[in-house]
Amino acid sequence: MNRIERIGIIVKAHAPGVETVLRDLLSHLGRRRFTCRLERAAADKLGLPGGLPREEIPGQVDLVAVLGGDGTLLAIAHLAARAGVPVMGVNLGRLGFLTEIPVPEMIQTLDEILDGNESLISPRMMLEASRGGESWLCLNDIVINKGALARMLHVTIRIDGEAIAEVRADGLIVSTPTGSTAYALSAGGPIIQPQLPAILLTPICPHTLTFRPMVISARARVELRVQASEEVFLSVDGQRGTPLSGSDTVEIARAPCQLKLVRSPLRGYFDLLKEKLSWGG
Repeated sequence: MNRIERIGIIVKAHAPGVETVLRDLLSHLGRRRFTCRLERAAADKLGLPGGLPREEIPGQVDLVAVLGGDGTLLAIAHLAARAGVPVMGVNLGRLGFLTEIPVPEMIQTLDEILDGNESLISPRMMLEASRGGESWLCLNDIVINKGALARMLHVTIRIDGEAIAEVRADGLIVSTPTGSTAYALSAGGPIIQPQLPAILLTPICPHTLTFRPMVISARARVELRVQASEEVFLSVDGQRGTPLSGSDTVEIARAPCQLKLVRSPLRGYFDLLKEKLSWGG
């Protein structure tokens, strides 16, 4: 891990208590004499000048701190992965699988990562989806979904060039192990440990009931050919997307970069699952 000297701060502007948490974070970093780069929403929250557009933050810092929920972290994850900078998520939302660090543990976690504790870096596999000359990075999932009033989708799946299945469903989720606890879990997919090199394919309300969620090698290349005459959308991490035409092919493979996600020093992955999913409660 590179030496950390500059910290970027991203916030969910309307999260309850975000202003107090932001002040505490800046005060602590000031005492430790670290340089901070605030996104515009964070600067405006405290009436400070010099706020930057969110998309510029990862390229100018050595660590990104996200104060918000998983959606806020997902909005910056692809940029941080490309820049190769770690991301620390402080949970001001509800569930918090990605922003797993609660506010009372923020300073302790921050100090450990600033002091060089590399064991807190959890590398997370990313996927890259491409269509024609366009491409998108994702941390959680790539979803092909029908419009609200559209008929069922017909998607042809090819893996490494081999035709695997023709699926009729409301949609299809292609996710990373990190994304297995997101939309794919709601659609009946399995939970996959983040360290496993795998890609998960999960149908959404499939008409073909024998097509079940599939876990394939992360080395595989997935091709999805959409056959539809009505509205079809490609969604990336629930943050970005584009309409698809009825004959588009989307190619998906493991991305050349990964996200360096800062984990909690006080709990492991299974502790997080038990807490968030209320196992044994």
